Amino acid sequence: MNDSEPSTARVSGDARERSLPEDLRELAEDARALAEAEFAYQKSRAAFAGQEAKRIAILGLLAAALVFFALMALTLGLVLALTPMLTAWGATAVVVGGLLLVAAICGILAATRWRNMAVTLSEKDPE
Repeated sequence: MNDSEPSTARVSGDARERSLPEDLRELAEDARALAEAEFAYQKSRAAFAGQEAKRIAILGLLAAALVFFALMALTLGLVLALTPMLTAWGATAVVVGGLLLVAAICGILAATRWRNMAVTLSEKDPE
């Protein structure tokens, strides 16, 4: 007999005394315990992800607010720096005009990309 082949003569007495229904019951209990453990693990992962997502959102909003205030300070600084050369109204007009120009360029670029994306997604695949 080859060593790699299982021998039925070596089966323990315990295995002979067990029945199929008992084995199936134990298998069901083990499966239930495994499912409960997996559910608890996934539940804890979801709770962790939820807590971290909340912290990430708060930090992101704080960063966005700080960037907004920095841009407002830059705008005010530009108006103050240009006032001696252009008067207060002239400096305000130049800064507002520059901001509107940048906003218009961003809007045009966004619209162009939107149209390109819509065309790309509406094209049918070649068959």
